[in-house]
Amino acid sequence: MPSTGDFGQQLRHLRVRSALSQEALSHAAGVSVRALADMERGRTRGPQRRTVRALAEALGLDGDEAASLEKSASLGRPRPRTAAGPAGPGTLGLPRDIRDFTARGPALARLLELAEDADPDLPPVTVVSGQPGLGKTAFAVHAAHRLAPYFPDGQYALDLHGMDTEPTTPRDALARLLGAMGVADAAIPAGTDDRAGLWRSLAGERRMLLLLDNAADESQVGPLLPGSGPSLTIVTSRHALAGLESVHRTDLALLRREEAVELLTRIIGPDRVRAEAQAARDLADLCGHLPLAVRIAGQRLLSRPHERLGKLVARLAAEGRRLDGLQAGSLRVRAAFALSYRQLPPGPRTLLRRAALAAGADFSAETAAVLAGLSYDEAVACAEELTDAGLLQSDAAAERYRFHDLLRLYAAEQVEAEDGPEVRDAALDRTASWMLRRATAAALHFDVDHERSVPQDDPDPDTAPTGREEARAWLEAERAQWLAALRRAHDTGRHRQVLDTAEAMHWFSDLNQHWEQWVEVFQRSADCARLLDSRRQEAVHLNYLAWAHNLCVHDPHAALTSADAALVAARQCGDGLQEGWALGYGAGALHRLGRAEEAQERLREGARCLASQESPQGRLAELTILNSLGTLLRQTGRAAEALDIHRRSERICRAGVPGRTDEVIGLYHAVARQQIGNDLAALERWDEAEAPLRQALAAFEAAQMPVWVEQARLDLGQVLGAMGHPEARETLRTARDALAALRSPRQVEAAAALAALDEATAGTV
Repeated sequence: MPSTGDFGQQLRHLRVRSALSQEALSHAAGVSVRALADMERGRTRGPQRRTVRALAEALGLDGDEAASLEKSASLGRPRPRTAAGPAGPGTLGLPRDIRDFTARGPALARLLELAEDADPDLPPVTVVSGQPGLGKTAFAVHAAHRLAPYFPDGQYALDLHGMDTEPTTPRDALARLLGAMGVADAAIPAGTDDRAGLWRSLAGERRMLLLLDNAADESQVGPLLPGSGPSLTIVTSRHALAGLESVHRTDLALLRREEAVELLTRIIGPDRVRAEAQAARDLADLCGHLPLAVRIAGQRLLSRPHERLGKLVARLAAEGRRLDGLQAGSLRVRAAFALSYRQLPPGPRTLLRRAALAAGADFSAETAAVLAGLSYDEAVACAEELTDAGLLQSDAAAERYRFHDLLRLYAAEQVEAEDGPEVRDAALDRTASWMLRRATAAALHFDVDHERSVPQDDPDPDTAPTGREEARAWLEAERAQWLAALRRAHDTGRHRQVLDTAEAMHWFSDLNQHWEQWVEVFQRSADCARLLDSRRQEAVHLNYLAWAHNLCVHDPHAALTSADAALVAARQCGDGLQEGWALGYGAGALHRLGRAEEAQERLREGARCLASQESPQGRLAELTILNSLGTLLRQTGRAAEALDIHRRSERICRAGVPGRTDEVIGLYHAVARQQIGNDLAALERWDEAEAPLRQALAAFEAAQMPVWVEQARLDLGQVLGAMGHPEARETLRTARDALAALRSPRQVEAAAALAALDEATAGTV
């Protein structure tokens, strides 16, 4: 029998003596064939005690033979270099904790739970990932120091240099970990797999904490994770490391504003923050609540004890200088972003910088694709890769993405540096053209002159919205983008495209009266009509502009100016329809200015003008004028006359308008019903007023017209209040809150009605 100094030869001798193959002994002992072969060949010189015991039992060894086998195995096990224990020479000690560490309480609490409930059969691993500057390493180091008492066998930290051009290899990382555990250089196996096996065998016997900082990817981290034992591993990475299985996720968010101010306070002291409290809040906002940026701002101020916070706020307020201002010594926000940017392949890199040209708080994959010159599928793949890299945040429900404010500034810098003005302008022009074609096609789903046909000019029919619901969702989600496209088309002289888009938006705008942007849309389209020397188009779009001033921003002076200009243009080109609309919009402005008699005169003139129009458009305009005239009469104390006029409108609706669908006429009928209900209320015929108001409310809700809905709800609530109906209070409360959210002037009326109802109710108690 071989001497006890050679475990592999001794094991092979015992197996052969027992007439067992490697496969048979593997099965009996519960040891893999590969592990058994490595032992016999001497590649594994010192297996763990439990492995030796399992082999001895499977071989049927007596006590002396089992002891001999264990002795030979023990000679091959690594020995610590010193007796200093886990904190001695050769260890990878934790970096210094940050004294002014702030926030992250819930995330720390979850790690504490992991440490307390660690399962020896499945040692927990948590991955801390996210965008540059979130403070992932600072959090992990702070957590490791807080959790140190739970891990008496040592705490080890290893920087994997994941953002370097050549990250640490698993083989080298394992050598450093084994060395920190006390394994002599000569005893460290040559191969990565053997090193990983030895590392797992040693880690499995210790209750230790392992911090793997700045990981590159899953393949780098996987071999370093303990397979058993009561240890805890914290991995930080700018990448999601989604391929790591059975791990916990620690998602760090941006700091809340008060947390960012608290961090600033801990760095520069409470006195300076109290002295300029608003400047401290502004500074936190300009840093985007990003921990790295707040820390840099704080360190900069700390090094300049006499500098006012307001001075730094003024510097950072200029977007072009913000990244320059966020640097203090070696700490630089721009450098943190550059590390990630340089790691990107060409496609994601192009998409990241071009997406900075998108308008609005977020952007779609469609927008990014057009800006970057990629297909839709390519853009989605690149955007997802950027999300995994922590450079974009994805929407939880839709395929939309957003930048951190500072990262957007960095990406915009790269557009200037790598693309230049010519490429940038070409991307913006290409995207503006694409967006306006899509917006026009989507808006035409709501145009009563096109509602029976499918719009044909969408730039990508395969992804185009189908039907009104999809079209509405797209127009609302991409509002900032198509408005930016309209601006660019206007500013670069593409006047016809601006007119076509604004014209298509006309009916859709009625559904969203609370959007103040309609003033800009129709101001630009009216300008384009004038530049194209089309008096008829100018009259049309000046009328749209008057409507927007009246109903979207509640500016009757500007509305009257636009309506008067539209009236002049309409009369010059002999367009009776636009003349009637101009008289109506001018009357609405005069009414809001308190000039009721002039308003009534214009409305009657408008009704006479439109009565001679035989087109469907003329009939709808006449209905609008009649409803407005009736409303004015009621509000000037002539409710009976108003009721007659509104019933006339209702008769026109019931008779129908050739060329217009029941759905469109139904909306006009709902307006007439609403006004009839208000007329009856003014006549104190409360019981009769309730039904038409409920019918109008239901029709507007079905059409998803929020402003119209809430005004009808307010009217109904006032009638229910006069009747003493139990639904009155809740109806008025709902209307008040919704009208306030929509910035409607009628929110004041709703609040007054609710207060009056409460007062009346209190008086009866």
